[in-house]
Amino acid sequence: MTALKSIQAVQGDGLYSPLAGAIVRVRGVATGRSGAGFYLQDPDPDPTDPSSCGIFVSATATQMSQFGPRLWQQLLEVSGIVLDYTRGENDRPSTQIVLQELELLDEQAPDIEPVWLSAETLPANAVALAKRLNNFESMVLGIRSGAVFSAPSNPFGDYVVVLRGMLHGYPQSRLGTAVLDPDNPERWFPGFRIARPEDAPLVNVGDRLAQDVYGPLSYRANSFQIVARGKLKVQQTGLSEALRTHASDPGAEFTSILTLNAFNLDTHRERPELVEDPRRDIDDDVGDQRFEMLAKVIVEQALSPSIVALQEIQDNDGAEITPITDAHLTYLRLIHAVRKEGGPDYRWADIAPVANADGGQPGGNIRNAYLYDPERVELVPDSLQLLGLDTEAFEGSRKPLIAHFRVRQSGKVLAVINVHLASKRHQYSIFAPSQAGFDPRERTRIDQALLIRAHLDALREQGVEYYVTGDFNDFDFSPTLAALCGETSVNLMDSIPVQERFDYNHRGKLHTLMHAIVSKSQAEAGRWHFQILHGNELQGVQPGALGTRATDHAYVVGYLLVQ
Repeated sequence: MTALKSIQAVQGDGLYSPLAGAIVRVRGVATGRSGAGFYLQDPDPDPTDPSSCGIFVSATATQMSQFGPRLWQQLLEVSGIVLDYTRGENDRPSTQIVLQELELLDEQAPDIEPVWLSAETLPANAVALAKRLNNFESMVLGIRSGAVFSAPSNPFGDYVVVLRGMLHGYPQSRLGTAVLDPDNPERWFPGFRIARPEDAPLVNVGDRLAQDVYGPLSYRANSFQIVARGKLKVQQTGLSEALRTHASDPGAEFTSILTLNAFNLDTHRERPELVEDPRRDIDDDVGDQRFEMLAKVIVEQALSPSIVALQEIQDNDGAEITPITDAHLTYLRLIHAVRKEGGPDYRWADIAPVANADGGQPGGNIRNAYLYDPERVELVPDSLQLLGLDTEAFEGSRKPLIAHFRVRQSGKVLAVINVHLASKRHQYSIFAPSQAGFDPRERTRIDQALLIRAHLDALREQGVEYYVTGDFNDFDFSPTLAALCGETSVNLMDSIPVQERFDYNHRGKLHTLMHAIVSKSQAEAGRWHFQILHGNELQGVQPGALGTRATDHAYVVGYLLVQ
């Protein structure tokens, strides 16, 4: 029979198990289940060994069924093959035992005391943090009550928190949560997932954890996350609602431009047989009342701007993979919803992409577009164009949409460039075994920015003022924005105080993606005003009800005095 090994010996003090591929036998207390398996932890580990004393055991549904719904505090002995499992290329390996045999030794073993996470146990340095969490893998960790929720709830029961003292010396919002630090953008914040998403309470950013949570530490979706046991209790503070902002009104002489990422908006409920992934690609934006919610944003929160720069507008049949690229039904429905809210009778403008050529959700053919109020601005005939056609930088990526609008009050022309640059989706995890945090699309975004900048140079030579906005998929301090602005343009986002400089929330870190670029002369003349309309990026989504938020971004609005 295979000799009994300690779990620490199987895990080892590195990223890969020293026993990978071997058949081993280990003994431990079951601490919880997750997906296709369960967690074991040695109740009496060697305190001199920094290796994790917890491990995940991969098991079939038949093997799992003998335990029923509860799987903890049972002393088990298991044997199986050691596997360093990776979900994808460049992902961090997770050490597992693929179960072959199992013996129940005690139905009621002592429960495992969690390692309670604190600011002291979680180094801010990314390299040191990755090693520390590697040595906690599959062990029972806990988060004490009082932690602040730094990300809103989602339909899957995921949560992220900031621990007491964790933001010492780190930029933070007025909610007590993290604003991305240019000196440490890869900072990790503890997260957990509850077992039953249908029981997950609604959480907004700034709410507090009202009861301790604990469970084994899992690695999934390119990050570490506690598999929490029991129910979640939350203290709702109302802080996020207090931070919700509405557009100010600097005066009728200003032309207002709202930037609004519509999050794959379309009027069609997709047919399963025509989408790539029925689990992900079918939605019902009409049934979820997203058009009405976006109309309220435009009319009530943004005060019916002169121009709305839209991103992520899908074609008329949504994510269905067909030759259709026209999106007029989406614009007409949104315009109708705006009118019902008392807003203006907008007109729309876009240039449809080539089918399945610009990235985004397969079949959706997302594009940038405009709504504009003809009472205040006129679309200059033949001015609508796509930038970057037939260039390597924009191959497979959304093309910036340029429009020239003549301001009726002054008769002057403003060029608006609506962008949606290359995605960060392919960025390596901060826990990747090599090139941690590397973003392979950053060079593409820089090249896209340089191409846009060349067009801005031409506009300045013509004496035309410009406003570049949209979803840049990069931060205000990034090389992408530096390349776009150079010495001749200014990002109005820099005018926002650091504690409020955010429009997107990614895994508990607030940061900027929606910028506003004007000429340096326009900025220095002070003929502008700029706001972030907070609220949407701070609000939770009730699990099972996907229509409770208009989109996943906040909104930004710029005002320019075009004269």
